[in-house]
Amino acid sequence: MTARTSPLHDRHVAAGAKLADFGGWSMPIEYAGGGVLSEHTAVRTGVGLFDVSHLGTATVRGPGAAAFVDSCLTNDLGRIGPGQAQYTLCCIPDGEDRAGGVVDDLIVYLHADDDVLLVPNAANAAAVLARLADAAPAGVTVTDRHTEVAVFALQGPRSAEVLAGVGLPGQQLSYMSFAETPGAGGDEVTVCRTGYTGEHGYELLVAADRAGALWDAVLAAGEPEQIRPCGLGSRDTLRTEMGYPLHGHELSADITPNQARSGWAVGWRKPAFWGRAALLAEKEAGPARTLWGLRAPGRGIPRPGMAVLDAAGERIGEVTSGTFSPTLRTGIALALLDRTAGVGDGSEVAVDVRGRPQPVQVVKPPFVESHVR
Repeated sequence: MTARTSPLHDRHVAAGAKLADFGGWSMPIEYAGGGVLSEHTAVRTGVGLFDVSHLGTATVRGPGAAAFVDSCLTNDLGRIGPGQAQYTLCCIPDGEDRAGGVVDDLIVYLHADDDVLLVPNAANAAAVLARLADAAPAGVTVTDRHTEVAVFALQGPRSAEVLAGVGLPGQQLSYMSFAETPGAGGDEVTVCRTGYTGEHGYELLVAADRAGALWDAVLAAGEPEQIRPCGLGSRDTLRTEMGYPLHGHELSADITPNQARSGWAVGWRKPAFWGRAALLAEKEAGPARTLWGLRAPGRGIPRPGMAVLDAAGERIGEVTSGTFSPTLRTGIALALLDRTAGVGDGSEVAVDVRGRPQPVQVVKPPFVESHVR
């Protein structure tokens, strides 16, 4: 099957981007003239611009649309109002195999009680929308807009200045709030103050056929701030430093929110959401494994799938994500560790790096300070 391409595909090719498949979409990993390390540093110290149009977009509309979404997804939409966004999870319903496992994690944009926008991950968008469409009551419509909307992420301590340069709201937005406003050429742009890097930043949603004009305008406005286009390689190193989960690694049908330290995104007092009974039972009993960070003092870099070993050499868990941290200049990882191992913040364990135990220290994420609020 041919991979889908972003509305900005030609621009990525012209910029010398290295492309790879992400959830069925051909997307840039890094750009010529810098690479992952320089793009990562640009976001931590200045500003970077990501094309994340592979992310899904869908609307749920009709009388009671917000209440319907709230009854399905984990977080409590009652905690926010129109003009705000919320991180949440779509879990496998009770009564199904692997109940409480995660179908996907996503962002909900609440426009009104009858108008909700969802932004799931590319690979899981179809599964999430199919479940919602099957469960939707009469009068509520779930519409896939994946190919109609482009999504950018403008991230870094200088991101607000760049937004101001194209006439879009920046500093006046509080964390996880959004506004719809005319952008370059008068096109409507949804600006949300959020992101996936741990830095002050924004995500921009615009009609796919106007994506190129906005991308060009943002890059031009960012020239005084030394803006860099960034690929998904640096997005991964940035999110790993923050301990942010990635579906398929720290969240999956076999990894619950309790295990992944994502229980904060569950409205435990809500009367209903998919997987509620299974997750409450697991929470009460205590999850069998928990997500921890690992920091490597040596040269070895932990990689996904590597075994985590205790002092006796016994397997006590598995690395879910691992990389070289450009900020810390050392190897870091996220790993699911057995509760019975009795490890905690500061514990010394090892990772089996190609048959050789590599000492690592257990730490509670994030690895670096967050600047998102």
